[in-house]
Amino acid sequence: MAAEINKVLVPIDFSDYSKIALKYAIDFAQKFNAEMFLVYVVEPVIYPPDFSMGQIAIPSVNTEWDIKAKEELDKLADSEIPDGVKVKTTIKTGKPFLEIIETASEEDVDLIIIATHGHSGMEHILFGSTAEKVVRKAPCPVLTLREPIKGFSFKDEIKKEK
Repeated sequence: MAAEINKVLVPIDFSDYSKIALKYAIDFAQKFNAEMFLVYVVEPVIYPPDFSMGQIAIPSVNTEWDIKAKEELDKLADSEIPDGVKVKTTIKTGKPFLEIIETASEEDVDLIIIATHGHSGMEHILFGSTAEKVVRKAPCPVLTLREPIKGFSFKDEIKKEK
């Protein structure tokens, strides 16, 4: 039985890396005639007001941020995704890797295409990698993209964008 790819999820954080992953995913979606799902995750702001209390999440000042993020995500989809490719945009609030995994489950996606940012050393130890966590916990296959990609260059695409 051949695997069918009908739904592709692309996490977007508006970095150059995620925009290049989107372009790569568009080619994928066109080849498989797949529907695309774009998700942007707003992380709640957490601050330690007092060490005795621990960390506290600031409640929904997020409404304005969510609206702005939705507008930007829709604008990105309109400008980058060609006619004929069906796309759905979603804004979530929470830990990015958890929200990406949850969206993949909710939408029953067949493939997640995600860019890695190439953190190394102490930064990776302290923060980990969203892509790495998605790979380990996703309900479907995950295609991770990092520079260089055979026949596809982040740097060349970033230069074209500017």
